[in-house]
Amino acid sequence: MSENDAARDIADVPAVEIINTVAVHLLSAAAVKCGLSEAGDDEIDLAEARKLIIALAGLITASAPELGDHHARVLRDGLRSVQLAFREASPFPDAPGQGPGEKYTGPVT
Repeated sequence: MSENDAARDIADVPAVEIINTVAVHLLSAAAVKCGLSEAGDDEIDLAEARKLIIALAGLITASAPELGDHHARVLRDGLRSVQLAFREASPFPDAPGQGPGEKYTGPVT
């Protein structure tokens, strides 16, 4: 596939689909880094998870008005799940409102 073919293919993909795809990749990576994969604790890397969750929270918060409630709600639910998993996996949990992405989402409890 040439560069022009790839550009043409991506030009046919709606923005909502691209945003959802990126969000799902961030969500999946964050879940693995929080220990939610089959490997469990062997995969935990909270420093990496924090970065992924912050990026995911920023993307969802910024794009939610464009995504519509149906798409944004599903992504917010996933984000909340990894935020809670991060808190649970952390030996020293952040104070409420200080966890990854909570700057964008508000405190997650």
